[in-house]
Amino acid sequence: MIRYNPKGLTSAEVEKSRSEHGNNVITPPKDDSAWKLLLEKFRDPIIRILLLAAVLSLAIGFVHQDFTESIGIICAIILATCVGFWFEWDAQRRFRRLNQVNDDIPVKVMREGSIREIPRRDVVVGDVVYIEGGETVPADGELVEAVSLKINESTLTGEPEVDKTVDPAHFDPEATYPSNVAMRGTTVADGYGVMVTTAVGDRSEAGRVTEQSTVQSDEQTPLDRQLTRLSHLIGRVGILLSVLIFCVMLGKAFLVGDLLQQDWLTISQHVLNIFMVSVAIIVMAVPEGLPMSITLSLAMSMRRMLKTNNLVRKMHACETMGAVTVICTDKTGTLTQNRMHVQELVRYDELPEREFAEVVALNSTAFLDAEGKIIGNPTEGALLEWMRRDGHDYETLRAGAKIIDRLTFSTERKYMATIIESGLTGRRLLCVKGAPEIVRAMCAADGLDEKVTAQLTAFQNRAMRTLAVAWAETAATNCTEAVRAGGLHFAAVAAISDPVREDVPAAVGQCLRAGIAVKIVTGDTPATAREIARQIGLWNDAVDGNRNHITGAEFAAMSDEELLGRVQELKIMSRARPLDKQRLVKLLQQCGEVVAVTGDGTNDAPALNFANVGLSMGSGTSVAKDASDITLLDDSFTSIATAVMWGRSLYRNIQRFVLFQLTINVAAILICFIGSIFGTEMPLTVVQILWVNIIMDTFAAMAMASLPPSPEVMQDKPRSRDEFIISRSMARTIFTCAGVMVVALLGMLFGWTLRDGGLSVHQLTIFFSTFVFLQFWNMFNAKGFETRHSVFTHLKGCREFFLILAAIAVGQILIVEFGGQVFRTVPLSWPEWAEIIGLTSLLAFGGEAVRALGRRRK
Repeated sequence: MIRYNPKGLTSAEVEKSRSEHGNNVITPPKDDSAWKLLLEKFRDPIIRILLLAAVLSLAIGFVHQDFTESIGIICAIILATCVGFWFEWDAQRRFRRLNQVNDDIPVKVMREGSIREIPRRDVVVGDVVYIEGGETVPADGELVEAVSLKINESTLTGEPEVDKTVDPAHFDPEATYPSNVAMRGTTVADGYGVMVTTAVGDRSEAGRVTEQSTVQSDEQTPLDRQLTRLSHLIGRVGILLSVLIFCVMLGKAFLVGDLLQQDWLTISQHVLNIFMVSVAIIVMAVPEGLPMSITLSLAMSMRRMLKTNNLVRKMHACETMGAVTVICTDKTGTLTQNRMHVQELVRYDELPEREFAEVVALNSTAFLDAEGKIIGNPTEGALLEWMRRDGHDYETLRAGAKIIDRLTFSTERKYMATIIESGLTGRRLLCVKGAPEIVRAMCAADGLDEKVTAQLTAFQNRAMRTLAVAWAETAATNCTEAVRAGGLHFAAVAAISDPVREDVPAAVGQCLRAGIAVKIVTGDTPATAREIARQIGLWNDAVDGNRNHITGAEFAAMSDEELLGRVQELKIMSRARPLDKQRLVKLLQQCGEVVAVTGDGTNDAPALNFANVGLSMGSGTSVAKDASDITLLDDSFTSIATAVMWGRSLYRNIQRFVLFQLTINVAAILICFIGSIFGTEMPLTVVQILWVNIIMDTFAAMAMASLPPSPEVMQDKPRSRDEFIISRSMARTIFTCAGVMVVALLGMLFGWTLRDGGLSVHQLTIFFSTFVFLQFWNMFNAKGFETRHSVFTHLKGCREFFLILAAIAVGQILIVEFGGQVFRTVPLSWPEWAEIIGLTSLLAFGGEAVRALGRRRK
């Protein structure tokens, strides 16, 4: 039995409990071992073909006692598999580490006599934990207080809503878990409770029965499907060409050459060489590294977006943000500072100040910590701050009174009610606060309607949140019955201000210029919503009218057919209910929009889950975060605009990578095909082709993924969600650059052949180096794709890009100087290197000249 101490644990007791019962962290499922991940790389059909070629090459090597070619192939296979394994494992490790932040979600606990927030991982057995609507229960615990408490236990039992109580007379004997117990991972659907933690981490029920707290979907995103179709298309073309090359080269060897007159071993070796060249063509043509490269880009973007306060929880959301056409944003905390304070409070009854303060203090679930920070609902916290400024200690008032029943605030009710036994007068009181129009309807006729309406209008026109307070003596013990009886005294109206964040107008303007519609969906009044929209530059009284604004009631009364013709024009939905937001998202998607939704409450979860990208607030409920794809750690709209810029830049970087890779594919296949048919020697060996393949798949992926996001992309309109990844400008660039490479390289081959009657190893080394450095300089053409500035400017943040380029250049020089027979190279002189690098650089400078002319024409 865990001892309950209302003052909570001391520091010494916390450490003792942690040493005895452990941390509140569920050990994640055991990952596949590194060896298993590495062996999976060898399941690639291309690698298996290469392994077969290596075995055949070894067999011939034993006969000739020459294993040079075999060693080269084996080394290339090891490089291709190990590099892919390393980056895939690293991306997986980063993704797992990012998801561990769930254990840092703040939890309210009582320790050493004061309320404080601690990370969920730090909750220990014996901690007194406070839970309320929308929050996830952090550990298993026994309830010591439960007020109108309902818990969603669907994650454990399938029961969507279970009543919880501390009164044994109302225990449900058929409940899966006792009625006075709350389990880790379940969510508070309504009410408020205090529990003493009984089990944490792996010893909790969730730790015993759940393998994973979240399960990732394997469903492909539109980008993944596009890339898969692209890979299949290129793969089929590559296989067709490799078979064609094998047949043509084999026919040439038998019909034109003297292969028929050789012994069977020589014939076998020659056929094997032809086979390996054909296989190498498949390796080059099939972009088997493309999925890994995209994963790497997404993983790197996830890590770097975290520095801009965007915690990406689902990897696909990185690039989906780039296609967003509509952002449905809530108001509080996203557009505004979420620093609520009571600007003005107008009294309408004669209740003494101290008794009025008691009504306010008891009808609240918020707290103020030792530093005055609000813990809980910010609007309720603002009232507590007002009380403290006015000289009233809410904690003393709460300690002196007794709570009989409570209805916590919900979006549907729009009010909160509590029945108390007053510690000041001993009377039983019904305390109500909520939306003024709802609370006024509960009150007795008092002749104040005109006065209250005028005051409310004045407050709302100043973009202030209004909250009404009422009370009545009652004999009831049930809030619902007491409220239904009516006859309350209208006590006060509080005007609570929440100013617009300073950076929001600029961020909203940036999104509007980028062709993204912004819609405010809020539960606030129409006047308040319009005022905030005006302050952020979204609303203009001279232009916007009724078609751009709708209330939740009007929205619910209209059919889908009526709304489909109007939802795209909407800028504001006020007095919105949870299902209104979800329905709006669905209708916008039917109109072809890609929708991002922001939200911080449990009521936002359906819309967050239904949207193309759900963005939860860092200060929001766990339910909202679990339903979202990205968490905005600073709750700011500016972070949304930043995420859009990252998404568009990521998609642009993926296009650049595809452009770079396909340019090499087209050039290399044509060169190998034409050169092997008409030349006397293979223009590129298998090992050389595999080195180029590593440049294409791995180095190019890292280089393009490392490019920083560009604010320029926010000047473009959103891309169509059905747009194919290869645009017309990409196709022109691919075939133009590949054509230049093929003409230059084949010109070298045929020029040498006509002049010397054949190709020497020295000439083939120059050819190989020229081919690689053409790809080196083509990196600049890929980097400059769809930019509005010179590729040789705006170099800030491109350090990794140039380091990778340097690695390619140094690697090529080392291979040539020391590769010898394995790479079929001989050392080159420094003047030859200077000539190769200088002449191949014309590809980059020529591309820059063409782009500069295009920019001038625009």
